[in-house]
Amino acid sequence: MFSKKPAQNSRPTPQRQASEMKGNSGSTFSVIGTDVTIRGNIEATVDLHVDGRVHGDIACASLVQGEDSHIEGEIKAETARLSGSVHGRIEAKNLVVLKSAKIDGDVSYETLTIEQGAQVDGRFAPLGAKNGKAAPAGDTVAAKPAKSDAPSGGLPLAN
Repeated sequence: MFSKKPAQNSRPTPQRQASEMKGNSGSTFSVIGTDVTIRGNIEATVDLHVDGRVHGDIACASLVQGEDSHIEGEIKAETARLSGSVHGRIEAKNLVVLKSAKIDGDVSYETLTIEQGAQVDGRFAPLGAKNGKAAPAGDTVAAKPAKSDAPSGGLPLAN
């Protein structure tokens, strides 16, 4: 209450800002705000949170995309949580597509979660799939044929 501590500078230094942005894991993250548009590629060794617009490719450790953000370009990340619009190819080991997301592009993943209501127009393929070709959206890969009352030709006969 009456201690004589030196007054702290109210202006944060770059070092103090970086230390305040560190998460529990000790890693830092970068934020692209809603008022920011970037034209060009982004490479980050840290986590990236995009709320603005990016016209270019993104490569980072972890990507979190805000609902109102727009990304036009390829995304490569260890983990990605997408909730805005993406126009381009996506490659992520752990991918979560939230219900507000609108994706136009092929998707490669190791683990994939898609919330009901998300819009995806593209092909899906596990990372390292043979031929590197993704299955078209809506196609089922390695599915067992459904049991049918149709003749052995597979199609029901017209009456």
